Amino acid sequence: LLLIIGASILFGYMMSSLQVTQSVATAIGEMQVNRWVILAAINLMLLVAGMFLPPAAIILMTTPILMPVINAAGFDPIWFGVILTINMELGLITPPVGLNLFVINGITPDVSLPTILKGAFPFMLCMVLAIVILCVFPGLATWLPAALMG
Repeated sequence: LLLIIGASILFGYMMSSLQVTQSVATAIGEMQVNRWVILAAINLMLLVAGMFLPPAAIILMTTPILMPVINAAGFDPIWFGVILTINMELGLITPPVGLNLFVINGITPDVSLPTILKGAFPFMLCMVLAIVILCVFPGLATWLPAALMG
């Protein structure tokens, strides 16, 4: 796990120093694609990555690339941070690797993994619904920071 996190830090640093992130943001900005299509593609990419990699590694690898794209698309970075966090939690309970599913199976070995997966499915649906609601009403994610900051 630490090796993956260390490699992802190096990856993010190299992407930033080689200015790949700015090139990706410029290329996506020139594609004339609706910003919601870009967000849907990012959410899908984060979900697939979350199925196989730990959240810390995904955040460290993708944030240097995605933040210029998010800013260029006109999304609020705090709002995207909430979306990113929900995506990471969704990835932790999504098979095939779903780390939290195996943690629960280790804590309760008498419960089978398919039973745990059936129990996690409603939570997966709730997280997808939360992402959709936050995309439709982005103010739900930003009202508290806005109220605290004045």
